Amino acid sequence: MKVAILGFGTVGSSVARILSEHPQGVTLSCIFNRGIDRKRVPWIPSSVLWTENFEEVLASNPDIVVEVAGGLHPAGEWVRRSLAAGKSVVTANKKMIAEHGPALEELARRHGCQLLYGAAVAGGVPVIPAVQQGLNGDRIIRLHGILNGTCNFILSNMENGAEFESALREAQERGYAEANPTEDVDGFDARAKLVILSRIGLRMEVLPEEVDCRTIRDVSAIDFAYAKELNCTIRQISRAEVRNQELLATVGPMLVPRTSPLSWSRATENMVISGGQYGGETVFSGHGAGGNPTAVAVLSDVLAIAHGGCPVTITSTRARVDGDLTVPHYIRFIVDDRPGIVAEIAGDLAGQRININALLQKPGYPKDRLPFVVTVEPCRSSALKAALAKIARLDCMQAPPFDLQMLEEQLS
Repeated sequence: MKVAILGFGTVGSSVARILSEHPQGVTLSCIFNRGIDRKRVPWIPSSVLWTENFEEVLASNPDIVVEVAGGLHPAGEWVRRSLAAGKSVVTANKKMIAEHGPALEELARRHGCQLLYGAAVAGGVPVIPAVQQGLNGDRIIRLHGILNGTCNFILSNMENGAEFESALREAQERGYAEANPTEDVDGFDARAKLVILSRIGLRMEVLPEEVDCRTIRDVSAIDFAYAKELNCTIRQISRAEVRNQELLATVGPMLVPRTSPLSWSRATENMVISGGQYGGETVFSGHGAGGNPTAVAVLSDVLAIAHGGCPVTITSTRARVDGDLTVPHYIRFIVDDRPGIVAEIAGDLAGQRININALLQKPGYPKDRLPFVVTVEPCRSSALKAALAKIARLDCMQAPPFDLQMLEEQLS
């Protein structure tokens, strides 16, 4: 079978190299990229067509089109035209699949071809095929995990003492983060992946903008110090659970107990934990970023099509999303210290029927900018938001209160 690659960046070039070195019954026939002359490399076979004209890609009559250019436009148009021409498509484009996956799958069915996207979530970790096929006999009711390697790298470095800005710069220098890191650090990348997992695993169809996500920019080194006191660390966690035909879902930095496998994930590793009604928990872990790991996932999909794998039909239900979860919270305050502050905070929390669980104050900080932490028992996120809005108006507050959800195995 002939394979055309759309996009010859980090992932596309890795796909091409593996195909050139280990063809496994499929042949690289075409490479498409803008400014193609600057992309040419000597190790690609001379028989391969290099082009920056998409019409020439379709005219070369590939059996499988691999889309690794990314983004919604024009990649979405290329994928639609390929499927409409009866060409199976393999993509790593999580944004496109999160927003248009069901419509594209229906287009593939109408034209007798396949759309596979195993590389769209967790890079080289085979979460999607495992959930679609290996766990298809179970009823998955919850999914949670680390879905963005860039954030995991940043927060791992912060755990070792770095501040956010320096950890971000290192991630950019190593090629893990873009010059504009918004998609990663503000949670949009992980949110798109959670939407895909919710559809294929929980059979709940939602739009990315319906899922609440929070940035990791506001996490500081002091939060890791207090997290350590609580026998926790901090990670960007994506989680979703089906409850009464509703999807409880959120993405953001959270306190993770040291007893959780998610606390062990370092650098750019991804980890997903699925919870099944019958099979219990299954953990998937591995490299979630980088050219070679992602290329392995792409080529696994290519080989599945080439070797006659049957398309997986996903039946999902349009769901309502609720991000107002009942969970314990960590709250960090920075105050100009004076008598009565804790009593005022406790009173405002009590006004929303929120109980304090613990209070922590590390020594060695100036009294006029004193950081201390309160943890509270499980409460509705909306109730805590209302209480913190009132607390923020206290004249002693030197910065807005900062809260993090504390990860529990099940949402409520």
